[in-house]
Amino acid sequence: MNGLMQQHPLLLSGLIDHAAAFHGEREIVSHMPDGSTHRSNWREVQQRAKRLANALTGLGVGAGDRVATLAWNTHRHLELYFGVSGMQAILHTVNPRLFPEQIAYILDHAEDGYVFFDNSFAATLAELAPQLRRVKGFVALCERSQMPDVQLPNLLCYEELLAQASADFEWPVFDENTASSLCYTSGTTGNPKGVLYSHRSTVLHSFTACAADGLAISARDSVLLVVPLFHVNAWGVPYAGAMCGAKLVLPGPHLSGENIYRLLRDERCNFSLGVPTVWLGLFDYIERNRAALDLSEIVLKRLIVGGSAAPRAMIQKFEELFGAYVIHAWGMSETSPLATIGTLLDKHRELPLPQRYDVQAKQGRAIYGVEIEIFGEDGQPLPHDGKVFGDLKARGPWVASGYYRADGDATDAAGWFPTGDVATLDADGFVQITDRSKDVIKSGGEWISSIDLENAAVAHPDVQEAAVIGVSHPRWQERPLLLIVPKADAQPTREDILAFMAGKVVKWWMPDDVLFVDALPHTATGKLQKLKLREQYRDHQLPTDVARSGPAE
Repeated sequence: MNGLMQQHPLLLSGLIDHAAAFHGEREIVSHMPDGSTHRSNWREVQQRAKRLANALTGLGVGAGDRVATLAWNTHRHLELYFGVSGMQAILHTVNPRLFPEQIAYILDHAEDGYVFFDNSFAATLAELAPQLRRVKGFVALCERSQMPDVQLPNLLCYEELLAQASADFEWPVFDENTASSLCYTSGTTGNPKGVLYSHRSTVLHSFTACAADGLAISARDSVLLVVPLFHVNAWGVPYAGAMCGAKLVLPGPHLSGENIYRLLRDERCNFSLGVPTVWLGLFDYIERNRAALDLSEIVLKRLIVGGSAAPRAMIQKFEELFGAYVIHAWGMSETSPLATIGTLLDKHRELPLPQRYDVQAKQGRAIYGVEIEIFGEDGQPLPHDGKVFGDLKARGPWVASGYYRADGDATDAAGWFPTGDVATLDADGFVQITDRSKDVIKSGGEWISSIDLENAAVAHPDVQEAAVIGVSHPRWQERPLLLIVPKADAQPTREDILAFMAGKVVKWWMPDDVLFVDALPHTATGKLQKLKLREQYRDHQLPTDVARSGPAE
């Protein structure tokens, strides 16, 4: 016997209509690429999204067609989020930080018909245009007076398109399993792979983002969205923000520590989201200007750190500077991305701060809708004791089952998606990511967590950033090499670093050597390129390698 409930498909158009109807005046603030500030609201976003849908229809865009963006976090990009998907086309957000050849591959593989772009990417697109045979036209996200002086076929002006189109558009109703948006992985090895989200998966994901034990986004929040709109749908916040009517503050390309501080202060942002490298820039700005800053002007209460592991020292620093709680989260393009979120349990409420930081340093617990498990090399589940390392797998209604235009499933026979991460699970279900499977250090038959070593090193007051890789060793197979980027004007020594880390990690994990470098390589999404580092330092001779250096004196 079925229940007697109405059947209404879960569609993204419903989110923007709800935001316009019940949170229409709630602000959308954009720091534009030209440095100006644009103030909009959810009602205006809905109306302009409908104009966009009419304009796209006039250009011949139909259901299932892919529409690409190369754009920063602004109100125009947000309008594309709802206008494209709402009309049953597919929004394809392209990461402009990828190499040009990767961008060309992605645009061609997705078979995008139109590309909407901010002017800072005009020159790149002009160079790539001859390779983009399927693209019918390019749309500059600007006014007519700001049009870029480049040679692009069928170059159109976004504001002209909207001005000529009507805001009278009836969103179509269709199956909620219809594709809504497309994101490609960063492609650290091989070609990037397309992850195709559905309306249903995205709306369900939004419910979790708004839940109290999710991201807890609400109508009372002013959210500084530092994570890019081209990075896994900005972690789902544009959709969740519409669902609850939160204020969104969009920084455009301006991610300097100074500008992040200014936006936090001026827009009274109590919630923010971003990768660790952005927050390191914020801390650097504060340290250099501490005497002139009144930190009481910052009302930040909580923030999400994702993309890569947040060092424990970063968690502590946010608490000490602002009284802000860092919510560690884990996910990936293939999990939409939220899979685990580091909200505390009731038993954690009275923990002393040092012990609470230990809990926060983990990547959180699985949220409803996602199952996670760790497996051994034999494919069997491992104990949840917080000690045993295993391959982390996930499954759920917003976890990918396959890749766009790729043969075969991305899951195993039991429906588990292999994440490529190595992790522990404790008795409370908290995940601790210890490495990517390709980055884990295998020493004497045991695994060493490079992430734990990096977190210990970054806590040193003279360290800006750290990376740990495995280097070949004749006896132990691999041993850890620690690479340090010192803070400006700091001159730490190898002995300083090792002495500081002693006692913070198990003795046999301690790095065999420490090198100081000017910078570390990152992927287009801000993650350390450890594969590149392994190649660069593959012949580095460790002091403990007596086979090559002779016996130590």
